[in-house]
Amino acid sequence: MKADIKQFDEAVASLTAVGQGFEVNTIELAGTSYRNFAALPANLAQFFTVMLQHSEKDFAIYLDERYTFGQGYQHSCEFGAALVARYGLEKGDRVAILSRNNPQWMMAFIGTTSVGGVAVPMNGWWTTEELDYGFADSGAKIVIADRARVKRLIPIAEKHDLQIIAIDDCSGLDIEYTPFDELLREFSGRGMPEVMVTLEDHATIMYTSGSTGHPKGALSSHRGVLAALYSWMCMGVATKMTGAQAARDEGLSPCALVTIPLFHCTGSHSAFMLSLVVGRKMVIMHKWDAEEALRLIEAEKVTWFNGVPTMSAELQAAAETTVRDITSLTEIMAGGAARPPEQVKKISGTFKNSTPGIGYGLTETNALGAVNAGAFYVSRPDSAGRVVPPVTEFRIVSEDGLEQPTGERGELCIKSPANILGYWNKPEATAEAFVDGWFHTGDIAYLDEDGFLYIVDRIKEIIIRGGENISCIEVEAAIYSHSDIHEAAVFGLPDERLGEIVGAAVVLREGVQLSADELRTYLASHLAVFKIPTHIWFAAEQLPRIASGKIFKRQIKADYAAELARDNQL
Repeated sequence: MKADIKQFDEAVASLTAVGQGFEVNTIELAGTSYRNFAALPANLAQFFTVMLQHSEKDFAIYLDERYTFGQGYQHSCEFGAALVARYGLEKGDRVAILSRNNPQWMMAFIGTTSVGGVAVPMNGWWTTEELDYGFADSGAKIVIADRARVKRLIPIAEKHDLQIIAIDDCSGLDIEYTPFDELLREFSGRGMPEVMVTLEDHATIMYTSGSTGHPKGALSSHRGVLAALYSWMCMGVATKMTGAQAARDEGLSPCALVTIPLFHCTGSHSAFMLSLVVGRKMVIMHKWDAEEALRLIEAEKVTWFNGVPTMSAELQAAAETTVRDITSLTEIMAGGAARPPEQVKKISGTFKNSTPGIGYGLTETNALGAVNAGAFYVSRPDSAGRVVPPVTEFRIVSEDGLEQPTGERGELCIKSPANILGYWNKPEATAEAFVDGWFHTGDIAYLDEDGFLYIVDRIKEIIIRGGENISCIEVEAAIYSHSDIHEAAVFGLPDERLGEIVGAAVVLREGVQLSADELRTYLASHLAVFKIPTHIWFAAEQLPRIASGKIFKRQIKADYAAELARDNQL
C-alpha cells in the first residue's frame, strides 16, 4: 500500500513540475501565499470553450431531451447574449438558478458566469419563506426557475422585483415570466458576449447551512472554482498514470449518471463542470429511483456514479438481483456524509468492475478536500481519504490553535486557492471562519502516518441528513416562532439509511396542547421538508442544563437516541 502511495505522489510531482500542464507556483492573495496552478484559464468563460472539443459527443440527456456538447455550448452562448442584450446584465450582477436538475440549469450557469454574472444556485427544496431570505440576501433580480419553483416565487416576485425566466411551461400561473426557449430562439446563433473577467472576479454564491441560523452565501471567485476543477483533473491524470483506472476504462466512453442536486458544489463542480473536460456524457435523473438508475446505466452505458451514501446503498441493494447489464459502471463515488464500512464492502462485492470511492469537501472549499477510492478505500473504509493534490493543505489544530501531531485529534483547517472569498454580506462570520488563509471547518479529525484523514466529530451544530446540511439553530428558530413553544432543542439522530435525521425535544407553554403532527404542519411553511424533525418528543419539565445554564444538548441527544434505539428493537 505504501508503494502505491509513493507511486501516486511521484506521478503528481511529475505533473506539477515546471513546464508541465499542472505546473504549481506560489501566488499571494489578500496578503496570504497559496500554492497555485500556473496555467489556469483566464476565467470560466475560457474554460467552458473546452466543450467545443467534444462538439459531436452527447452532452446531456434528460427525459426526452438530448443535446450534444456543441448544442449545449451554443445554447449557453445564446442565453449569455440574452442576459446582456435583453436584461442589461453587468459584471457582478447576481443571477439565481432555482430548478431541479436539467440541461437548462447547466446552460444558465455557463451563460451567466461567462458574461461576468454571479451565478446563485438556490436550494430547490426551499420554501417561499426561505427563498424570500435568499433573494433579499443575494440581491439577485433575474431568476431561472422551473414551474414548481415559479409557484413558490409568486408571493415574493414583486417584492424583490424579480425577472423570471421559466424553464418549462408556466401557463396558468398568475405571474409574469419569459420562456427559456423563447430567449434561445430570439438570440439563435449568437456567440458568447465578450466581457473582461479576471480570475479574482466573483463567480458564484452558493448557500450553505451553517451553525448560525440563516444559510450563508459562500462567495467564490473564478480562480476558486477553477482551482478545484484543476485539482481533480490532476488527481485523475496521476491515477491513470499508476495504471489503477486505465484497465477498467478501456473501450468505454465516459458517462455520468447525475443524481446530486446541481445547487450543491459536488453536483455543479465534480458531476457537471468536470464532465466538460473529458467530454463525459451526463445522464440526468428526473428523480432518484434505484431501479430507474439501473435502467439508465444499462441503456446509456454509464461509467461514473456519484450520490449520497443513501443512493449508493439503494443502488447496491437493487443491483444484487438485477438482470440488467451494468458492467459499464467503473466508479461509484459518494459524498455529503460517510458511508458505513460494511456498505463499502457490499459495493466492492456487488459491482465487480467498479471501484468505490468517497469525497470530502465543503461549500467553503468549492467541494475540494480529500478523496478515498479503490483499494485505499476498501482497506480504510472509515477514512475520508488523503488530501487532493497539489494546491490544498490540511492542518489539524487544538482549541488554542496549535498544530497537532500525527494521530492527535483537533479541528481540521484547509488552505487552498479553491477556498471561497468569504460569506456574502457577513464579514464577521468570514473573519471567524477564515484565519490567515485557513478555513476552519468545524470538523474534529486526525491524520494518520500516511496522510489519511479521519473525521470523528463536529464542533458546529449541524445535522447531515442524506448529504444535506441542516442548521440546528435554524430549525430551533422556526420551532420557537410557534406561540405555544416554551423551549426547544434540535439535534441529529443516527439513521441507517440517511446517516442522520432531525430530532427535537420540546417543552410547551403551560396549559397548551400541541401534537407532533400539528407542529410539523406549522413548520412546513417555514422550513424545507428535509429540515422538519422526523422525531419530536414533548418534555414535561425544563430541558437539562449545563453549569452555564445552556441546554445540555449532548445529554438530550444521547437520551433520545437510546430511547429511539430501544423502540426500534421492540
